[in-house]
Amino acid sequence: MSTYTEEVGIKLNALLEKTYDAEKGFKKAAENVENVSLKKYFEMKAQERYNFGHDLKTEIKSYNQNVDKGGSVAGAAHRAWMDIKAMFSMDDEESMLEEAITGEKAAIEEYNDVLNELSLPSSTKKLLESQKSRIENGLYNIKSLEEIS
Repeated sequence: MSTYTEEVGIKLNALLEKTYDAEKGFKKAAENVENVSLKKYFEMKAQERYNFGHDLKTEIKSYNQNVDKGGSVAGAAHRAWMDIKAMFSMDDEESMLEEAITGEKAAIEEYNDVLNELSLPSSTKKLLESQKSRIENGLYNIKSLEEIS
C-alpha cells in the first residue's frame, strides 16, 4: 500500500508553491495583453491554477501535513521579467504567450517528477494525473492562440 511520506509532503508543497507562481504569472500576463482572447485565456488559466492550489492544499492537509504558503522567489523574478518584456517588447502578446508555453512545459515536468514518487497514495496520484492532463490539454490548445497574437 502506498503511504504519504514526508518526502511526498515536501514534493507536493513544492508543486503547490509553483502552482501559486503560475496563478500569479497568468494574472500578470492577463494584465499585460490587450487581445481579448489572450486575456480570457490567461484569466482562465489563473483561475485553473487557483483551483489546483486549493485541491493540492486539501490533499496535503488530508494527510496531516503542513501546507506552505506563498510563492517562490523564482516565480516573483519570472513575473518581473514578464513585466520588463511587456514594457520593451514590440510584440509583447507573443512574448507573454511564449512565457506561458515555457511555464506550462515546466509544470508538466514537475508533475512528472512528483508522479514518479513510488509512495503516492492513490488519491494523490489521481489528483496529480488529472491536473497534469489539464495542463497538457491547455498546452495543446494554446497553439491556436499563437496564431491570433
